[in-house]
Amino acid sequence: METTETLLDTTTSNNNDSSLAASLDFPNPASNLAECQKLYHVLSETERRAIGSICFLAGPVTFLANVLVLAIISSSASLRRRPSYLFIASIALADTFASCFYTISFLDFHFFEQCDHQDEYLFKLGGVTMSFTGSVGSLLLTALDRYLCIYKACNYKVLMTRQRALRGLLALWIVTILISFLPLMGWRCPTELHPPCSKLFPYVSHLYLASWVSFILMVLLLIVVSYILILWKAHQHEALVSGLQGLSVIQGGQARMRMDIHLAQTLGIILLIMVGCWLPVLSFMLVDVSVSLTHDQQRAFAFCSTLCLVNSSVNPLLYALRCRDLRRVLCQALERFCVPCNCWNAAGEDFRVERSNCSLPHDNEEETIVTGVNLQSVCKRVDQTQQDNIAEPLRS
Repeated sequence: METTETLLDTTTSNNNDSSLAASLDFPNPASNLAECQKLYHVLSETERRAIGSICFLAGPVTFLANVLVLAIISSSASLRRRPSYLFIASIALADTFASCFYTISFLDFHFFEQCDHQDEYLFKLGGVTMSFTGSVGSLLLTALDRYLCIYKACNYKVLMTRQRALRGLLALWIVTILISFLPLMGWRCPTELHPPCSKLFPYVSHLYLASWVSFILMVLLLIVVSYILILWKAHQHEALVSGLQGLSVIQGGQARMRMDIHLAQTLGIILLIMVGCWLPVLSFMLVDVSVSLTHDQQRAFAFCSTLCLVNSSVNPLLYALRCRDLRRVLCQALERFCVPCNCWNAAGEDFRVERSNCSLPHDNEEETIVTGVNLQSVCKRVDQTQQDNIAEPLRS
């Protein structure tokens, strides 16, 4: 009898504890796992294999390309002193992080269909957010650096010093880390996997997602505006240089038109790839904030998000390996290992022209309308011309 009464008391106590836990809404790991798989693992077997192939291909390529850029810049003291290449190194560093964090997290969630605990998942998501936010932020600093280089050519070395570039990068990465790990620090969805949580990212609130998307859209807009102004200022700058060199009207017009076409093509490729890779993802995020996404939209977002990784794999070609100075350092490194490399101009001569500390977009083109003209010498000519124009009325 006593044994029977003890068993009954134990059963009653366990039932009371279960009802108390349910009334306090304690999270049940098993139920959360099943709910996560139901809400977020929507890819079919064929779609999982396709996305896995993209990540397994783009991930290592992105990693190796960006590590190569970092190695080239770090091995050259002259490149490390120039602010433009510090910004390019920041892009490569962020894209290297993206190739690791994104590939591992994305495959773990979509390909292997793993559902982690809140803190573990938000830490992985924070790493992905940090990588892409740092990449976009570094692209903005690069655009602003090129804008200053052409808009304030005479004072560029004074305005953009190495110390200021390093301080700007430090501020960028501090803000990036803070923004990226806000969900891990507490700004998460109070209902875990249920509305108003995101249908794209577990445990992420709509308010945080809307804030991050707004921030990235603002940064992308500033990048687009900067490059449009660069194109306009480059047109004015080349017109001035052509006049100072004494070119004829026809020759100057043809040269300026050729330079404008090259610059427009370069900037057009940069903006097209950047907007084409980011706009679909950000559009899905904005839709997720406003309405509840269907499974088809979730599957489409999974494929569109791989475009961000593709953008990170293309950035080394757009911003680094097109630079003549960086290619020269790469070829010098290859020649040390007895690998023949032709990184010089068509005539086989070494580029020994003194160059500015900045790398304009048109520095990446094989043809420029001003060969061997230093920006500082141009500024001196402009100053002398302005002084002559001021002194001429006084003489008369």
